[in-house]
Amino acid sequence: MALIHRTTMAPSKLELLGRWLPSRPWYSGPGRAEDLRRVGGFRLDDPAGAVGIEFLVVTDTGGAEPITYFVPLSYRDAPIDADPDALLGTAEHGVLGTRWIYDGTRDPVAVDRMVALLAGGARAQHGTESGTPDLSVLVAAADLPVTGSAPISAAENPVGTDITVADGQLRVHRVLGRSEPVLRSGQVVVPWTAPDGGTVRSVVLSELR
Repeated sequence: MALIHRTTMAPSKLELLGRWLPSRPWYSGPGRAEDLRRVGGFRLDDPAGAVGIEFLVVTDTGGAEPITYFVPLSYRDAPIDADPDALLGTAEHGVLGTRWIYDGTRDPVAVDRMVALLAGGARAQHGTESGTPDLSVLVAAADLPVTGSAPISAAENPVGTDITVADGQLRVHRVLGRSEPVLRSGQVVVPWTAPDGGTVRSVVLSELR
């Protein structure tokens, strides 16, 4: 069980995201992401307790129209061997010290837990409360192995990131729309708060068949 620390992080997650998002092929904002607002998200536990895994839903309000993105992140106490653009940066955590913050689609532990969630072998956890399952995250289990799904490759496109693992493929949906989804097998659906205060539900993870 991940322990949520009530402390500071400098620079903040949103500051790091604001610098990193415009470099992504699925970013469609005004060329900078300085006006980010967190509007949803959840966490997953690393069974080994070594890696923090968080999924943020953020809305960029800096352009003519607000755009909402889904961003998996991983937090580590040391750097890993990954593509240079997978690292958002480092931050000083008020309790844990220096943390290396990565795009979760390039972190093998985070990918393994995403597949486990899709396969019904992991439970989404509340984003701000320790030891609390997030029952608002809906999962229709896919036919994937629950453990051992290290990523083979990750390819980004204008709508998301497609990850190939040994037993299949999954898509991380990056740009979230306003249409209400119908939950289908091999999908994860999460709620988030729209600019008008209403609740929107979007598919954020899915098995590619």
